[in-house]
Amino acid sequence: MLDTVAQSPDIDALMNDIGRKAKAAARPLGFASTEAKNKALNAMADAILASKDHILAENAKDLKDVAGTDMLASFVDRLTLTEKRVAEMAEGIRAIAALKDPVGEVISAWDRPNGLKIERVRTPLGVIGVIFESRPNVTADAGALCLKAGNAVILRCGSDSRRSSQAIHACLVQGLKAAGVPEYAIQLVPVTDRAAVGAMLRGLNGAIDVIVPRGGKSLVARVQNEARVPVFAHLEGLCHIYVDASADLDMAKEIVVNAKMRRTGICGAVETILVDRAVAGTHLRPLLDTLAGAGCEIRGSAAVVEVMPGVKAATEDDWSTEYLDAIVSVAVVDGISGAIEHIQTYSSNHTEAVIAEDPRVVERFFTEVDSAILLHNASTQFADGGEFGMGAEIGIATGKMHARGPVGVEQLTSFKYRVHGTGQTRP
Repeated sequence: MLDTVAQSPDIDALMNDIGRKAKAAARPLGFASTEAKNKALNAMADAILASKDHILAENAKDLKDVAGTDMLASFVDRLTLTEKRVAEMAEGIRAIAALKDPVGEVISAWDRPNGLKIERVRTPLGVIGVIFESRPNVTADAGALCLKAGNAVILRCGSDSRRSSQAIHACLVQGLKAAGVPEYAIQLVPVTDRAAVGAMLRGLNGAIDVIVPRGGKSLVARVQNEARVPVFAHLEGLCHIYVDASADLDMAKEIVVNAKMRRTGICGAVETILVDRAVAGTHLRPLLDTLAGAGCEIRGSAAVVEVMPGVKAATEDDWSTEYLDAIVSVAVVDGISGAIEHIQTYSSNHTEAVIAEDPRVVERFFTEVDSAILLHNASTQFADGGEFGMGAEIGIATGKMHARGPVGVEQLTSFKYRVHGTGQTRP
């Protein structure tokens, strides 16, 4: 139990033991059969549904602990589980089970003039450390994705979601045991001491191969600054939508409201809307009225305030703020060139969208904007591994090495080369 071990005097010893167990589990897991992994995943989903009442009861305790604190409403939303969300968690695990097993897949193959046959083949990464806050569903998503990709995983949840995460983790272990898969393949750190995070960032004596942070800006920044192992991370989701002169106004209104207000606390929520100056006279006010009518606070550039005097004037900080709340900054720009310039200046390279009917505008947006996810005529809230058909995701990576965008089962693998010969020697 989390509370039982929370006072452990030697965090390093505890964490190193977890690392050893994970590394030991990773080896047989790396060549476990697809059938065994899928059996474990489906058993996990069954256990989550069977434990729904217990999971919700534990989640209610977590929510009671944060009641009356200064936690943002968006973070409370991330923490909150409902019957629907628990069911979606189980469905997500089943979707991962239904995915093609990436381990052993031949990515490419070619023959050399000397007769050597070379193959590039997917292999597990090994042991993945996942550090997250507020989102108990990450316990299920990360555990299931890592298992499918043949990796062991060490999960460290925040103190705010500890009871919920523990209840979910118990279901994952139940599934592992049911399938005869090593139970230490998915471990949940049993302490809330921040020293456990530091131990993971140091790599647990070489046990951890990759760290994935899921949480607020301060957590991700700490991981990126202190980690001694590779990191899949995004610092924040400063997502933009550009409404071009060629945009269908009714479509634009629906998209911007969904992108901002569907769930304000997720990293795919739009934070800045850019409107082409050419249609500011016809499109801007209807867009602002629609957002305001949905309960969104608007912070606008001078041109926006001129159109709608009641709007709060945006400051320079607004253009680089991830609100994670019902707040959006709006600016008028000089066409696609102005939109690209603004995005290049302020974007975190997470997700951007263009609403336009002009194919030349769309092509330029897709070519010149360098973010992990680009959308045309669709909400930025689709920036999600589940919506990409990955079953779930471990996070959205905005770097340019190895994994970028939603990190699913394929992104949780590396590769090795297999070279077949017939007695060749090198001259």
